[in-house]
Amino acid sequence: MCRNITELRGLEPAATAEEIAAAARQYVRKVSGINRPSDALADVFETAVAEVADTTARLLGALPARRQPPKTVPPLRRPEVRARLEAGAATPGRPR
Repeated sequence: MCRNITELRGLEPAATAEEIAAAARQYVRKVSGINRPSDALADVFETAVAEVADTTARLLGALPARRQPPKTVPPLRRPEVRARLEAGAATPGRPR
C-alpha cells in the first residue's frame, strides 16, 4: 500500500470516479489498518469507501481550479499500473 494518498485536484482531464474510488479505498485501508476486510467486515468497509468517495467527489467539485497540476501522476493514469490491473482482472480466481 502506498504511504501517501493520491492527489486528485487539478488533474486534466478531471479525476474520474474510478480514481476517486481508488483514493477512497486507499484512505480507508490506511485509517482502518485493514488491507483485505474479512467477510464480517466487508459491508462496513465498503460503506466507508463509498462515503469517502462521495465526500471526495463533492469536495473536488466545490474547490476552485488549481494553478498548477499535481506533481505526480495518479496511479490509475500510469500505463504500468493499468497493465497490471488489466492482467489481474483477466486472470480468473485471482483477487484484486
